[in-house]
Amino acid sequence: MVSYTTINCNGRLVSLDTPVVMGIINITTDSFYKNSRLQNERSVLDQVEKMVSEGAGLIDIGVMSSRPGAAIISAEEEWERLDPFFDLIRRQFPDLLISVDTLHADTARQVLERGADIINDISGGTYDKYMMEVVGKYDVPFVMMHMQGLPENMQDQPEYEDVITDIFDFFTEQTEKAIEHGITDIILDPGFGFGKTLKHNYRLLRYLDAFDIFRYPVMVGVSRKGMIQKTIGRPAEEALNGTTAVHMLSLIKGARILRVHDVREAVECIHIWGKYKEGEKNYIVEDL
Repeated sequence: MVSYTTINCNGRLVSLDTPVVMGIINITTDSFYKNSRLQNERSVLDQVEKMVSEGAGLIDIGVMSSRPGAAIISAEEEWERLDPFFDLIRRQFPDLLISVDTLHADTARQVLERGADIINDISGGTYDKYMMEVVGKYDVPFVMMHMQGLPENMQDQPEYEDVITDIFDFFTEQTEKAIEHGITDIILDPGFGFGKTLKHNYRLLRYLDAFDIFRYPVMVGVSRKGMIQKTIGRPAEEALNGTTAVHMLSLIKGARILRVHDVREAVECIHIWGKYKEGEKNYIVEDL
């Protein structure tokens, strides 16, 4: 039986028994973290090479900012921005697992035709009615994220009856639809910072392991986000230490993929987590 911590990426079985790091490649001019904005071929290739050398298991390419207040761009504009960079990265790094961050089915289709390994949809398949059909056709893993509203309005006044049960209900409904469309590898992303208050985010972190019942790997994207900035009173540029703290809590609560701006620090966090888990396995109670 295939473990729920194994995903099939274009014929390659990828184990998530040990969590992996997904490096963020932002080809944008308006990402919330300005140091992550990449705008030319050299900077993109250098960043990918740096992330790979530091231990990233995969990268996630996005050309549309999803920061609070950002507008959704058209599929045509998204592809115009993404087209030259995707092929460039695929040629230079032929064995690298590449995820593409998009909520447009047409963009997903075009990158899958060119060898993308994963589709990461911040709407969890709700924005474009054809998204799941496309992903199912190409039989690649689908990152299903929860978001209340859209980036342009998601932080206006997010409300939940209970953030855990509401997201649980969302995943129940959307995973059933995904299976109906032939999607066999699903990755759950509870969407920290997407239509959630500070209290919602930390309650979600506290009960992250509640989603283990789905038997799908969970991805966490908290890197330098507002939930960390507000808690430590520092801007995104100074939120790395806080990010690492939240990463460790996420790993303890069952996260299998960390989506990050800073690969080396996340990889080191996973190494420490690994030793922590070894401590659980190797502890022997001696007779007194």
